[in-house]
Amino acid sequence: MHHLYRIILRIISYLPIWILYFFSDLLYLIIYKILRYRLNIVKKNINNCFPEKSNKDKKLIEKKFYKHLCDIIMEVIKSFSISKDEINKRVIFKNIDLFHKYKNDSIILAVSHYGNWELGLQAISINVNQKMIGVYKKFNNQLFNLLIKKNRERNGSVLVEIKEIYRYLLKNIDTPKIIGLLADQSPEKNNSNYWKEFMLQETIVYNGPEKISNKFNYPVLFCSMKKVKRGKYEVYIEELYTKSSKIKKDDITSIYLRKVEKAIKENPEFYLWSHNRWKHTR
Repeated sequence: MHHLYRIILRIISYLPIWILYFFSDLLYLIIYKILRYRLNIVKKNINNCFPEKSNKDKKLIEKKFYKHLCDIIMEVIKSFSISKDEINKRVIFKNIDLFHKYKNDSIILAVSHYGNWELGLQAISINVNQKMIGVYKKFNNQLFNLLIKKNRERNGSVLVEIKEIYRYLLKNIDTPKIIGLLADQSPEKNNSNYWKEFMLQETIVYNGPEKISNKFNYPVLFCSMKKVKRGKYEVYIEELYTKSSKIKKDDITSIYLRKVEKAIKENPEFYLWSHNRWKHTR
């Protein structure tokens, strides 16, 4: 069945992007106005993260978020057939040379659910020398899981499930690679979890970049993604931790969270507010 859905999505993906954005506008009305998709979670998250904002301002963030979410959906569909040249027109790297600095090394790239991370990771995979390794957690929906995995791997990336990442890295220890981690996801709650303040809330955090860096002594880079306009993104790469850094490795997670906070506060509508990020409490 997933082959049929993939064929259908690929056919749709050949439509011009302006038509897909027209569908995005229609989808916005459906999922926001009619289905009210995860609206309670979105409202709660925005309200808790921005208690100082007026109800009018929070409502505006909410509306803009749903518009952006629908754009992401259509841009992901477009990515089923998008060319490498088109990706490079839509995702502009402001300092791609930083990747080239580590062309013979393995590095960790800490990413967040901000901008269009799906398109951003594809853009990275076609602009670097190293193999792009996407660390992922399986979705509950098997069909969705297969479609996203196949699409993420279309430009040469390799997806490795989060519970298999250490085994994969040890097996491929000598191969230069970029290990991409969506590090703002919500981990399962257990006694070994980190708790940090994130967006004014005590938050259980995934410290994958920090743990992998500690084990393999890999540098950690941060990827920030700015939406310039519809369908256009700018990506800036920063070094969070290198072998010559003065910061402690235990500070990697905290510094990462501050970077993500900064981006969210500047343009909050581009964060994934529908993700139930703060579902766990101590």
